[in-house]
Amino acid sequence: MNNAFTLPDNSWMSSINDFARETPWLHTIAYDFATYGVILFGALLVAGWWTARRDGDPARMAGALWAGAGTLIAVGINQPLVAAFHEARPYTSIPGLLVLAHRSTDPSFPSDHATMAGAAAAGLLLFAPRLGNIAGIAALVMAASRVYIAAHYPHDVIAGLALGAFVAIAGWYLVRKPLTRLIERMSETSIRPVLTADTPAARRLVNAA
Repeated sequence: MNNAFTLPDNSWMSSINDFARETPWLHTIAYDFATYGVILFGALLVAGWWTARRDGDPARMAGALWAGAGTLIAVGINQPLVAAFHEARPYTSIPGLLVLAHRSTDPSFPSDHATMAGAAAAGLLLFAPRLGNIAGIAALVMAASRVYIAAHYPHDVIAGLALGAFVAIAGWYLVRKPLTRLIERMSETSIRPVLTADTPAARRLVNAA
């Protein structure tokens, strides 16, 4: 399927690109975060796992594991959508655009980066609100930076954020109970140190069970 899927947000794109022209001091910062910001989301997911392990709560550990898995699943779901819509990148469709992104022939809609960010933020919010809030802000910055460097249209990143958040939240309600039970069983095996730390809080949870 080789149709160009676009929404009437070229005026937004032009306004953001005009802003990029007026802020050369922001170019490197925006490019670096748009390109390498995925590392921050990875670190936040690891921090979520670490806090869940420290608390020793099987439900929180299930949330932590799902947050990572859900992010990967969301990006995986996004791939056939990107191929189906096959939307051209902004810099191939809008003449004279200031392009800070590395030019790619990959389709543009929905944004993989925004999908990843939306899924990670929503997944973290489910069990670690503080980390989720940080990730939520970072997700918005990621989405904005992808448009700022002209790698995506605004609707590309909006759709990506929405898709990622939907997969993370809907998937959690499907897997929450069986995954929590699985964590409880696995906590009695040799992989227990990966799932729970031997802390007073963790011991109280075990004793209460």
